[in-house]
Amino acid sequence: MQIYVNFFEFRKKRQKINHLICLLLIYNMLCLYAIKPDSGRFRQKNDMIPMRLTTGDKVALVATARKIEYNEVLPAIELFESWGLNVVIPEGLFDGDNQFAGSDGHRATIFQRMLDDREVKAVFCVRGGYGTVRIVDRLDFSCFKRYPKWIVGYSDVTVLHSHIARQCGVATLHAIMPINIPEHAVELKSPAIESLHRCLFDGTVEYRFRTDAECLVKNRMGECKGSIIGGNLSVLYSLLGSSSDIDTEGKILLIEDLDEYLYHIDRMMMAMKRAGKLARLKGLIVGALTDMHDNNVPFGRTAEEIVRDTVSEYGYPVVYYCPFGHIGVENMALPLGVELKMEVGEKYVIIE
Repeated sequence: MQIYVNFFEFRKKRQKINHLICLLLIYNMLCLYAIKPDSGRFRQKNDMIPMRLTTGDKVALVATARKIEYNEVLPAIELFESWGLNVVIPEGLFDGDNQFAGSDGHRATIFQRMLDDREVKAVFCVRGGYGTVRIVDRLDFSCFKRYPKWIVGYSDVTVLHSHIARQCGVATLHAIMPINIPEHAVELKSPAIESLHRCLFDGTVEYRFRTDAECLVKNRMGECKGSIIGGNLSVLYSLLGSSSDIDTEGKILLIEDLDEYLYHIDRMMMAMKRAGKLARLKGLIVGALTDMHDNNVPFGRTAEEIVRDTVSEYGYPVVYYCPFGHIGVENMALPLGVELKMEVGEKYVIIE
């Protein structure tokens, strides 16, 4: 009888110990998730990835550069609401100051308020143009680093992508902006809009692009894995040497541009090369180089040929004509600061 009692007491003590161990494990997991948000398939060891969106989340519209009118963002508002999101339109969003959406201080104040609002889970920059660089040094990202949220846009928004990558280490989303979302977008089967939804809600990137004869001539085949970084080439060039300048070593660089002279594409690519931004890449994605211009005396090479010649001495894979950049509803979403795999083959280019 005495033996039975001792065994029973021992079993009770062991159950208490097991219970304590379980509580400690749960506590450690909660601490881990508090430090680095779980963002599903985008989550990786060394990067801060914002949470995926869910129905009922708040998202905000901001204008960091050129001014905008309500009717220009109405299709985007309707689209986001059809996804079950609550759209925040900050007071003063539609203000104007010549080209800009209000003064530098005004634009910075609105953006800062949306950065610091913990109920806002994503911030959509409504359009590009010029002006984001005028406000970036006014912004305080300390709250944003503790509670990351998606910053979405492209073109002039490359300032934010680059600054956040360099100073915060938080992933952002290179994607279509509200100004590009057409009327009746809810019914429209747009690749760019569908990819935006997948990235934000599902945390998935899986692109398979068929290569044509022109791509095969220029593409450099191979496989690589690395964090995607970059955006608009003109903006990247303008940030060289600043606190927003990107670190490209071991990364896959994305470049795209619009409305540039060919000689200036060459100038920017040479500047990137001389600054050490091209030598140690894992891979290069050349997006849309749209509406390029030439002088009366021809430069003699296309924009893609300029890029090809600039990186010809390196051995990493390079892919051209990818659907990222100034191509409207064909501009696919691509998370920056997230490690992805790129495979450039004879028939397909895969990014996942």
